[in-house]
Amino acid sequence: MKITVMTLFPEFFDSFVTTSIIKRAIERELVTFETIDFRAYTKDKHNHVDDTPCGGGQGMVLSCQPIVDCLKDIRTPSSYVVMLSPQGETFTQATAHHFVKTYDHLIFLCGHYEGFDERIRSYVDLELSLGDFVLTGGEPAAMVMSDAIIRLLDGVILEDSHADDSFENGLLEYPQYTRPIEFEGRRVPEVLLSGHHANIRRWRLKQSLKKTLERRPDLLATRVFTKEEQELMEEVRKEAKEDLHTKNDKS
Repeated sequence: MKITVMTLFPEFFDSFVTTSIIKRAIERELVTFETIDFRAYTKDKHNHVDDTPCGGGQGMVLSCQPIVDCLKDIRTPSSYVVMLSPQGETFTQATAHHFVKTYDHLIFLCGHYEGFDERIRSYVDLELSLGDFVLTGGEPAAMVMSDAIIRLLDGVILEDSHADDSFENGLLEYPQYTRPIEFEGRRVPEVLLSGHHANIRRWRLKQSLKKTLERRPDLLATRVFTKEEQELMEEVRKEAKEDLHTKNDKS
């Protein structure tokens, strides 16, 4: 896969491409990552890429010409162009999987200032957002999305390393522990020390369901539960009621 980031600040990504897993993926040619400064495409004599908003208002708006010319230069039939904008769909783990399976070349367009001239939207394939908040520019979002995508590429990390990640199966990840077995009076759950793989798997599934119910119940709203998950959810809800009664009795 090739990832191209169109940005006014290519230096933002210097540490991203020279650190840890992303660095190794690039060195092993599992992914090609490049940044392009679209200011290089401006025809403005003062090297501007923005202008004041028509109709008045605060800030500056990114102009069509440099961005569109840049896109025309780097886009190929296999490219998929993503505008990073708080108005876009929310990026999810499912989005990352879809990109990995579907596209050979992703182009992320990073905005700044008060946003894009509306006409630029007709040159992109999709608008994406990290969530319901506003950043100073699209670069942090491009970095986050690229990281999520690259780690899913074949050979970047072991498949088992991300198979149980949060959101991979629609649930939050179960709790993880390591040595020492006891730390400041808190012990690793005994089931994880038992060596009984079936019990460990069931415990982890139950904990995933419990954590998802507590923190992201919206993920369960449309979930089609297996018979085992239904049984475990009944246990989780029963235990939650018992804990609530116990707290009320103590108060």
